[in-house]
Amino acid sequence: MTIPDELRDIVAQHRIRNRLVGLARGEDRRDATLVRAAFWPDATTDFGIFAGSFDEYLAWVVPGAAAVPVTQHLLGQTLIELDDDIALAETHVSAYHRVDYGTEHRDILLGGRYLDTFQQRDDEWRILQRTMLYDWTQDLGTAADWSQGLMGAPFSGDHFTGTTTRDHSVAFFGRITSS
Repeated sequence: MTIPDELRDIVAQHRIRNRLVGLARGEDRRDATLVRAAFWPDATTDFGIFAGSFDEYLAWVVPGAAAVPVTQHLLGQTLIELDDDIALAETHVSAYHRVDYGTEHRDILLGGRYLDTFQQRDDEWRILQRTMLYDWTQDLGTAADWSQGLMGAPFSGDHFTGTTTRDHSVAFFGRITSS
């Protein structure tokens, strides 16, 4: 059965967006498996502050900097242009980073766009080249102290605050795979 072109494009766009979401989660949780699933082994990246091959990128992003104990990437709209087995995608991103400067932790926000060249190989879409464009950044100052809870109310457990590693969401999703 042949899939109509329009339906094929919708499926391709859905798969590309899923790759982007999985990659953001992989970067936030420093999960090499999720990051690896988003890129072809021969991919390249350029973040302005880092450029290199996929293997170099993976070694940079996982395990990530110890000085960044919390990070969160929020993806916005993605414009995707398909041309046979190549897709160009621009995805808006707002990212939060808690940065340990040694004397204090600071909360940093940035906004920008990922420019990704995707390639389809054997019916699978992955990134072949990624460039990061930065539109804005904001230093929010000294990081919030979560040890006291939220808005004066203490947390009932340690698992309520996010971290790049050993985050409660890993156990949450592990319930499905371990069942």
